[in-house]
Amino acid sequence: MTDLSAITGAIQTGATKTASSSQQLSADMNTFLTLLTTQLKYQDPMDPMDTAEFTNQLVQYSAVEQSIQMNSKLDNLLNLTVSNLGAQAVSYIGKTAQVLGDVMPLEGGKAKATYTLNKDVSTVTINVKDMSGKFVYSTTGDTTSGTHEFTWDGKDNNGSQLPDGAYQIVVSAKVPDGDAAATVTTTVFGKVTGVASDSNGVYVGLGDSVTASLGDILTMRNDDYFDKINTGAGDNDNNETSPADGEDNNKTASA
Repeated sequence: MTDLSAITGAIQTGATKTASSSQQLSADMNTFLTLLTTQLKYQDPMDPMDTAEFTNQLVQYSAVEQSIQMNSKLDNLLNLTVSNLGAQAVSYIGKTAQVLGDVMPLEGGKAKATYTLNKDVSTVTINVKDMSGKFVYSTTGDTTSGTHEFTWDGKDNNGSQLPDGAYQIVVSAKVPDGDAAATVTTTVFGKVTGVASDSNGVYVGLGDSVTASLGDILTMRNDDYFDKINTGAGDNDNNETSPADGEDNNKTASA
């Protein structure tokens, strides 16, 4: 398995910070030029600006200009790095990705997700919704702390087979009265079918209906992994696979 979230997250965060710094430096330089020209315009001809002071201000202007050029080069370097990540991500096509999130692709009557509890709880309810927000399937889950798998065969509560597509998994955990609410984190699995990129980063397609940021990918698995999963509806087993460290989109379930 390959952990990608830390690498891609750092690169995309760096690109955002560099762009913000460049904008701030440009604004500072424009302000500096305005102050300098205004100072020259209104100086006393009989008592002009001290030459040493004027030179010092020009040196400061030069330093700001160089900083802007340096940030521009860093932006180019980061863009090249993101492009390289996109090229490398092409090799993920056909493999199965585990992604931090709650929208899972149903492919050929197979869908898989995990949920992680930070503590033991009283009850766990797993609901599946279609993209219109309609609840289509519900079951109960394991209540012990840790990571638990959820597999779904794409059948609704009436046993009717639903079409392939994107479905949302909603995990609700209840705790005894007076206890602090439990934190629930979900991940989903899907076979990578394509790669795309824009100015905000690199994305992979999961199945034919779900798109995920490269920075949200936690693991990559063998291309036959998804084919081997148990597709029993609501099958929750204890074969735990720990998500990568640093998950930051935890969902807090109401008590």
